[in-house]
Amino acid sequence: EKSSRPWGAPTDGQLAPALPSGFRFRRIRVLKLRTAALLLACLPMQAIAFSPSKTDQAFQSIYEKEWKWRQANLGIADEDSDSTGNNNRLPDVSAPAQAARLLVWEDVLRQLDGIDPGKLSADNRINLAIYRAQVENLAAEVRFGAYEMPFNADSSFWSNLAFMARGSMKSVADYQAYIDRLNDVPRHFEQQIDNMRAGLARGFSVPRAVLDGREVSIANVAGLKDATTSAYYTPFKKMPANIPAAEQQRLRTEAAAAIQNSVVPAFAELLTFFREEYVPKARTTLAAEAMPNGADFYRQQIREYTTLDLTPDQIHQIGLDDVARIQAQMDDIIRQVGFKAPAGEKVFPAFLHFLRTDPQFYATTPQALLDRAAWISKRVDGEVGKYIGTLPRGRFTIIPVPDDIAPFWTAGRGGVGTYWLNTYNLPSRPLYNLPALTLHESSPGHSLQGALAEEQGAQPDFRRKNYISAYGEGWALYTEKLGKEMGIYETPYEDFGRLTYEMWRAARLVIDTGLHHKGWTRDQALAYLRDRTALSEHEVTTEVDRYISWPGQALSYKLGEIAIVKLRAEAERELGDKFDIKAFHDAILRQGSVPLPVLEEQVRAFIAEQKVATSTAATSAPL
Repeated sequence: EKSSRPWGAPTDGQLAPALPSGFRFRRIRVLKLRTAALLLACLPMQAIAFSPSKTDQAFQSIYEKEWKWRQANLGIADEDSDSTGNNNRLPDVSAPAQAARLLVWEDVLRQLDGIDPGKLSADNRINLAIYRAQVENLAAEVRFGAYEMPFNADSSFWSNLAFMARGSMKSVADYQAYIDRLNDVPRHFEQQIDNMRAGLARGFSVPRAVLDGREVSIANVAGLKDATTSAYYTPFKKMPANIPAAEQQRLRTEAAAAIQNSVVPAFAELLTFFREEYVPKARTTLAAEAMPNGADFYRQQIREYTTLDLTPDQIHQIGLDDVARIQAQMDDIIRQVGFKAPAGEKVFPAFLHFLRTDPQFYATTPQALLDRAAWISKRVDGEVGKYIGTLPRGRFTIIPVPDDIAPFWTAGRGGVGTYWLNTYNLPSRPLYNLPALTLHESSPGHSLQGALAEEQGAQPDFRRKNYISAYGEGWALYTEKLGKEMGIYETPYEDFGRLTYEMWRAARLVIDTGLHHKGWTRDQALAYLRDRTALSEHEVTTEVDRYISWPGQALSYKLGEIAIVKLRAEAERELGDKFDIKAFHDAILRQGSVPLPVLEEQVRAFIAEQKVATSTAATSAPL
């Protein structure tokens, strides 16, 4: 049942916690005084278009030139996208190439300093705020030498490489460029190894504590005997009919040779390095702040992933407050279902044990899990149009996570066109969590939001094809809560799964800052997540290892969601019975991926617009 009570009402059990007193959505590096003034001057996206000024043209020239150069130099593939295009080479990731990129980005930032925001159109003021932050983060990654740690417990350059096999190939040139990239893998891997050696030498590495078993995905390729069974060969199994049969056969032969003679040996060399050098020499500390220049590095990670100026201590406290709020709601559901703990046991841990072990909550085959996710997504299809006004043309599919990366991947991941569902280790994939996961990863979460962003044709590519974690993950987590209004959770156990997922994200604020700032141990982090959520033990372990090896990223979800919840509460309060949920969500989604301060300004402009429209309608109504 939909609640008419504003999301900002103090009694609303779904509310996110308050941010620190006096807090505003700011960033010190990005939102300096000039940019803060820029944002205050922003008009809504529907503002009347003016002819580009000379300043607009100068700004456009800067970002178009840099973006074209960036795509040519940094084209990569991952589970969300493939920007390798028709490049015949993989990116040059050597230290000299990194230094050259830094010079480019520093020059771009100097050029941006010469742009007067007051002489830009309303849209370009927003574009400037987004673009400057984007380039600053790219430059900071190089300054901190982040390229010397090119993997974490969740993702890696060697696993992401296989995603380019999912790219669109329609011509001989497309296939030939792909084969050329396969033959370039040895050079690319050699540079990555050189970078990792440099990182090891200065104590900048993934912690030893999370490396066990991570070589499996390397070994799977290194031991390949038949190239045609490789994921890299998949594009050649079904080729376009417009390519002559003889050409198809030539390309297949060259592809198999590239995989066997270039890709497999490169993976074998990487495997030797990983086992004999990286693992033995990896740092034994956990905290990002324990690395060289670690405190500054962690603060930059926070800025990049949250787009906010918050200290680790502030984030830690926000997390503690939210954990307490969600715990009370979880306790309510346990009482609702009438659960009784066995004699001598505490109720909450006993209930978690029941959820983790009762067969009723688990699929027995991978297909059954996929089928259930598809059923949930189709139920969402029937409701989403009641809550979002503009829906994307793009659609998504649901497929299992590839076997070679599934053991260390999260439960699911969504992007434009694809909802990846992890069917590995089914006893660790509870069905009561599946509605929240599906809402988050597919629709109205990542797949819907990403498709809408790509369809914002008036926006420059650096916005349409960029992803800001605080916005994207904040929106996706918000949609889990929205699913309750939509009626997607059918049982109290599924609602408990929703709260488990929200608790999981709140706990991240505590755990990430605990590990990287407060000196927490791995066991301390594992216990904190295990004792407060109904996540399986496998998920608890893979998640904590992800936070250890990927500082700051996990903070983006809850802080982004808090921002959207607060903005909705403000809109409901200001607009009263004129609040339109579809219009509000459209105002959020039409921005594409933006920093939270920009989102705040744009939503407030939307609220002001709605007030004016309401007032005009009232004064023009017939007596």
